[in-house]
Amino acid sequence: METADGESALFTGATGSLRLLGIDPSEVDGDVVFVVPLRKTAHRLIRANSRHNTLLITERCDQLCVMCSQPPKKQHVDMFPFFAMAVLLAPENSTIGLSGGEPTLFKSELFEFLRKTMEQRGDIDFHILTNAQHFDRDDLAKLRDLDLNRILWGIPVYSSDSTFHDHVVGKPGAFDQVRNNLSVLCEAGAKIELRTVLMQPNAPGLLDLARFVTVALPFIDKWAIMQLENIGYGRKNWYSLFFDSSLGFDLVSKAVDFSVSRGINIKLYNFPLCTVPAEYRAFAPSTISDWKRAYVEDCVDCSLRNECGGFFEWHPKVHGYGRFGVA
Repeated sequence: METADGESALFTGATGSLRLLGIDPSEVDGDVVFVVPLRKTAHRLIRANSRHNTLLITERCDQLCVMCSQPPKKQHVDMFPFFAMAVLLAPENSTIGLSGGEPTLFKSELFEFLRKTMEQRGDIDFHILTNAQHFDRDDLAKLRDLDLNRILWGIPVYSSDSTFHDHVVGKPGAFDQVRNNLSVLCEAGAKIELRTVLMQPNAPGLLDLARFVTVALPFIDKWAIMQLENIGYGRKNWYSLFFDSSLGFDLVSKAVDFSVSRGINIKLYNFPLCTVPAEYRAFAPSTISDWKRAYVEDCVDCSLRNECGGFFEWHPKVHGYGRFGVA
């Protein structure tokens, strides 16, 4: 950094100069920024002071989930070379998310990206969100060639009812495919985080899903039940999908109790702590990324605020929880 004041900074390097406007320079110090000179834009790929960095591999997807927070687009720009450089410049001991769209639509490029970056940065871990529709047994060798202890694959399953799961993701046969490919990942030795977005239609079936997980998928490392995000298709379908877990927590607690009794590591993501009974709050870590986390007015004096993940910044001001603010 060459010069700076409270609202701008001039950075000078071997390839030229960059002036950033409208931001406190201390907020970007150490960040990895992708600059597009012709468009006069700069994209923050890695935030040095954040534990939550995710690279958007593609906006293409072969599913159309009813609550998708990142609705798919047809175009794709190959950013793998730039993402690889960003990973190599990331702070030590970072965990970097890879998301989409569906990253494994570009499976060969993804495997090569992981192989190269993990070889050069032995301190970097990855958390990859994928619908797991595109793995097959031919991938076993490539998967085993990676340090799978440093990759957590986040894979959605929304119901033990295959027809319902396929309806949610908008793809016939998706449930059977994800179940087969979970087995492939298990055989390879991959770490798996099963993910279930909680919604009105699937909340009554949570206990059945817990039974399915414990019987058919006991090899997973974690099962995350996640509150709905009010963005993308989730916003469009909010009133038919949002489930008030503060008033219907018994459906969640039964699934938690059953899973714990069978040795499943279960977590509750995106649940404000005051909406969770005290005896279940240990299952509800703060998971919303720091740059998109917000609190409502009632949270100001809450004794749990430092531990609570709050809300997504785009959550409705009328938050929708019938039981709220009672710690």
